[in-house]
Amino acid sequence: MPVIQIQILKGRDNEQIKGLIADVTKAAMKNLRVKSEQVRVLVTEIPDTHWGMCGFTMNEFRIKGDEVEK
Repeated sequence: MPVIQIQILKGRDNEQIKGLIADVTKAAMKNLRVKSEQVRVLVTEIPDTHWGMCGFTMNEFRIKGDEVEK
């Protein structure tokens, strides 16, 4: 039974997450030759204050990017 864990930044709506789960399930069925009921997809949303990039939180990184564009 495949268990697929996906971590994304918080902010997507329920329809986007639902579509992601459906597409990942289909990919697992095709590539791993398993039935849909055998696939588990866990989506964890991470706040942008808890996701780091280039030594900054994503929240700080976005703010810094906005300041550069101005």
